[in-house]
Amino acid sequence: MSEINLKEIGLRISERRRQLGYTQEQMAEWMNVSVQMISNLERGNKSIRIENLIKVSSILGISTDYILTGNQGRIDVLDLVEQVEALSVKDYQLVRMIVEYCSDK
Repeated sequence: MSEINLKEIGLRISERRRQLGYTQEQMAEWMNVSVQMISNLERGNKSIRIENLIKVSSILGISTDYILTGNQGRIDVLDLVEQVEALSVKDYQLVRMIVEYCSDK
């Protein structure tokens, strides 16, 4: 079984929160916790309780598996597929080129 790395968990949460444009204050309010708790979580100073893991997952729209391990789950991939399907033809072609470029690395 792999070791849980709190700093990596915190980094994934922080990166996603920033991608969505949310502040630590907003996250704390939505989760009914202190800003200090969010800060400690994102810095990897504290482990996350199961009920908070579920809340973070829901708020950030990412799977608990991704938060804990960094592995994209089936739910994350299906969500991405839905977003790509909704793109214009031009944007779809751009995304496809980016994926092909990254796949060739």
